[in-house]
Amino acid sequence: MPQHQSIAEYFHQRTKYDPATLASKSGTLDWSQQPDPYKEYQIGTVYDLKPYLSITADRQSSDSLWWYRLSQLFLYSYGLTAKVPTVTGEMYYLRSAPSAGGLYPTEMYLVDSRGLWHYQPRTHSLTQFWQDQQCWRNLANACFGHPAFGVTRLGIVLTTIFYRSAWRYQDRAYRRIFLDAGHLLGNIELACALSDFRPHLIGGFADSLVNQLLFLDDRQEAAIAVIPLQDLQTDLEITGSFGCHSLPSPPSQTDQHIEDIADGELLYALHCASVIPAEPPVSPYCDWTADQPSDKYNFPFCAKFSTVTAPINWGEDLQDLSTTILRRRSTREFSPGAIAGSDLKAILNFAYQPTDYIVQGLDGTPDYFNLGLIETFVAVVSVSGIEVGCYYYAPQAQELRQIRFKNFRKELHFLCLGQDLGRDASAVIFHTADLSKAIAKHGDRCYRYLHMDAGHLGQKINLAAVQLGIGVSGIAGFFDDQVNEVLGIPPAEAVLYITALGAR
Repeated sequence: MPQHQSIAEYFHQRTKYDPATLASKSGTLDWSQQPDPYKEYQIGTVYDLKPYLSITADRQSSDSLWWYRLSQLFLYSYGLTAKVPTVTGEMYYLRSAPSAGGLYPTEMYLVDSRGLWHYQPRTHSLTQFWQDQQCWRNLANACFGHPAFGVTRLGIVLTTIFYRSAWRYQDRAYRRIFLDAGHLLGNIELACALSDFRPHLIGGFADSLVNQLLFLDDRQEAAIAVIPLQDLQTDLEITGSFGCHSLPSPPSQTDQHIEDIADGELLYALHCASVIPAEPPVSPYCDWTADQPSDKYNFPFCAKFSTVTAPINWGEDLQDLSTTILRRRSTREFSPGAIAGSDLKAILNFAYQPTDYIVQGLDGTPDYFNLGLIETFVAVVSVSGIEVGCYYYAPQAQELRQIRFKNFRKELHFLCLGQDLGRDASAVIFHTADLSKAIAKHGDRCYRYLHMDAGHLGQKINLAAVQLGIGVSGIAGFFDDQVNEVLGIPPAEAVLYITALGAR
């Protein structure tokens, strides 16, 4: 391994799936060690949110309306939406945000000027486990004075419990953890629109200070995102994004012997290498600005298909959006047949053209960590009105640009580890990023940002597909290098996430 390679690049290379080694790396699951997807607090005051799932005529006080809004926010972000029986007869509960393997590694905490609260999806309740008026100020200090703290006194902190995913996916779980967190960020963006908040996403914070604030053992659970919530009913009238303040950590030092990291330790090693200290050093890597999305690939010979389309109608007061979030499910198998080109265009429109939805009450400038680092490719297999082949999606020009001319159905089946979803999909969306470029800008911490942004986009693609009656499923398990070969893109483009679309 080149000595100058960062630990994020090293981790990505080491955790790639390869046809020759996948079986030997998979291992056997120890079902006796299967983690519980719920964190329980034995102390504190429990506030039941279930009575506030709706607002009645006798509950019109400002206090009741406040709890109603919080109940809506958490329900549509991470609440339970369905139950299914397991082979043991026990009931398994699905949530509004999807999770790889149904492991749900992410936890949600609420922080305000009164103290700390933990959201429990199992009972749809908030537990105030710590009372301290300094909590909000301490969180603001840990975020280096991000301007969002000047307009609100309420925020969410997302954490991850590493073992919940690592139990099944070993070191590669680090990718899935942040994809899952990205799904949740997509829901939080939309749930805030439904409950009259505006989330401000923060990626740059002193990890140890936030972990200490929440009383976390950071070897087991660690903070991954901070989200101040601007109350659009009472807070200062400021719209738009403050920027994510994604203060980077510098890339790994060249004298690190990262080739000596053992299997099973890679996940935590990368996480530790990407933390921001309480007093971050001033370095040439501290570029706090996000890249503007650009249309990277534009070959003169390629066919182009416009994706300009009317936005999806989410109903009066976004009622169809709230219904769609609650009934979203990952499709397990696709039916034969094509999907409409108009539906594919509408799905891309919802994910990438947020300004088209301002009139419906959605945020026209939602926060991402650095969406300009993400590239999107679409393999079209059976989409009416669009030729088969591989396309680059240019979000600024709003067009699909054909870069390969072939039906890739057989290859897609193989790339997706032989899953029938890859074989039967009508279209497959790939999110990629130039990892070296991202690391030069944000250091090893960018590995978190890239996967959360890809998951955020993936969740909006999910919801748009469900609303249109299209089958959809996210895929985080794939043969990495072979994806690059099929797409015809440089090896430097790291594949982050795949979303399969098909007929239902």
